[in-house]
Amino acid sequence: MPNQGATRSSNGHHAHSGHHGHEDTGRETSPYIELDRSAWAALAQETESPLTAEEVRRLRGLGDNLDIDEVRDVYLPLSRLLSLYVGAAGDLHREQEGFLHRRTPPRTPFVIGLAGSVAVGKSTTARVLQQMLAHWPEHPHVALVTTDGFLYPNAELERRGLLQRKGFPESYDRRALLRFVVDIKSGKEEVEAPTYSHLVYDVVPEERVVVSRPDIVIIEGLNVLQPARTREDGRTGLTLSDFFDFSVYVDAGTTTIRDWYVSRFLRLRETAFRDPGSYFAKYAALTHEEAVAEAERIWDAINGPNLVQNVLPTRSRATLVLRKDKDHSVRYVRLRKL
Repeated sequence: MPNQGATRSSNGHHAHSGHHGHEDTGRETSPYIELDRSAWAALAQETESPLTAEEVRRLRGLGDNLDIDEVRDVYLPLSRLLSLYVGAAGDLHREQEGFLHRRTPPRTPFVIGLAGSVAVGKSTTARVLQQMLAHWPEHPHVALVTTDGFLYPNAELERRGLLQRKGFPESYDRRALLRFVVDIKSGKEEVEAPTYSHLVYDVVPEERVVVSRPDIVIIEGLNVLQPARTREDGRTGLTLSDFFDFSVYVDAGTTTIRDWYVSRFLRLRETAFRDPGSYFAKYAALTHEEAVAEAERIWDAINGPNLVQNVLPTRSRATLVLRKDKDHSVRYVRLRKL
């Protein structure tokens, strides 16, 4: 859909396929381990994927070529790694409470931030991870919250002159979003989040998502890895990613994402845009050439600038980067060293 957002382009690095991602002797050292697809897939060869082909099909987003092989090769190793992180966080929690001579209270939820562009497939990644992680018996309750619900309502965006900057950091109620994550990491029994309708392209004021003591929370959105803003007095406050235990960035080349966005716009023109209740129903009557031109205009005016100015600079803040190829398959994985 033509809502705003973006992801980053390639950093020009290539996976070291012959070395399973580890640095060669004499190479410049890096804080990251980079593994090509085959090396990454080998990490979970002895583990069976918990999802069936039909479940994968239902999780697939519009335009995504997600299949059972992608789940086995990419998301199965990632879910195993994340499960290790969740277990280690639980061990550290118990050790810390023992050190403090406190009766061990329930651990706060493990929070995963997931960032990436409009049309890069981050929503599909979030849904797949939610389902995969919930199959591990150690953490069966996995909640997924998107930051779209924390966008200001269209009327407020219009009042602020931001309707054409929807998806830029300033179009979100960042204070409410931060409070939501702080409440989760404070161990509150129930935390509520607003919901968003892509059909009407606006926040739904009557609907709320209730998150009740999950084991894991995945927070998915364009700008979840934004650094803290500097205040007028020169101080910096807290930011969303300060409360993440792990973060994932779904990446691809900028030109590739632009192409995916245009392709998705054309598919939506044949499907969701034909719903008379859709905010974008006006696009359904466009010719093919007009639709391509309009999609490219929206990308170049909104998504492209948001990519370069806001989303692209946050990729290096992620714990793990999934780098996609033109066919949407993940080509390599980059993981920050411990």
